[in-house]
Parts: sequence; C-alpha cells; structure tokens
Amino acid sequence: MLELLEGNITFWPYMALVDAFQHWIYENPNEGSDASKCEEKWAELWDRFIPGIDYSGLEDARRTFWHRQLHIFQLPFYYIEYGLAQLGAVQVWANARKDQKKAVADYRKALALGATIPLPELFATAGAKFAFDAETLREAVELTEEVIGEMEAKP
Repeated sequence: MLELLEGNITFWPYMALVDAFQHWIYENPNEGSDASKCEEKWAELWDRFIPGIDYSGLEDARRTFWHRQLHIFQLPFYYIEYGLAQLGAVQVWANARKDQKKAVADYRKALALGATIPLPELFATAGAKFAFDAETLREAVELTEEVIGEMEAKP
C-alpha cells in the first residue's frame, strides 16, 4: 500500500511532463519532428516538473527518456487519463475515510452509470471532482502524504 501511495505522488508530476511534452510537439510540428529539439524540450520540462534530482553523469539518459514513453508514439494524449483516474480514486478514497458506506454507495452509482453520462458528471456521482487544478491535486497529495506518514510511524 505504501508503494502505491508513494507512486501516486511521483506519477502526477511525470504525467504532467508527458502531457506538456505532447502538447509542445503538436503545437510545434517543425521542432517536434527534430529529435535534438525534442530532447532539449524534454529536459527543460523534466526540470520544471521533476526538480531537485541530481542527474550528473546521466544527462543523456534524462534527455532521451521520452523515447521510452510508448504513449507519446502510439497513444498521444492518453497518458493524462491515468492521472485523472488516480486523482478521482484518491477523492473517492478520501470520502471513504469520512463515510465509507456513503462513498461506496456513490461509487457504485457511478459504476452503474458507466459511459451513459459525461465524465465530469460520472466523477460527481462518485463524489469526486473532475479537475486537475492545484487545489484538487494539493488535497490529494496532502491526504496521501498524511497516510504515508501514519503508515511509516507504525512499528
């Protein structure tokens, strides 16, 4: 469980990096078709979204890491869906920590609706907000960090 929670916190910045990189490629097709320019942009975005890590001696690996992200080549703009789904799941989990019976009932209502309503309405039915704004993400990260702290404090 601890690994899953820590994974969310590290995944969201990486997901934002992938999404920003894809937007840049499609908004700048001439530069986006030049591998060296892509490497420069990826490194710039990496520093923006994943700051504070020393890559001394591994600069080339960091600059070319985008080559390893299948979604960039085969499923453009799909990667963000993982982050949004995880953010929705954390919100449902937060609700369950307050009132598990209601959270499960709301979630089951949303599952029963499936793809019959727009995604923002489906999230709302599940008791979550379909958003990737700073406040929603902050609340999810704070809850996750709080629970990680509780888990690490246990002997």
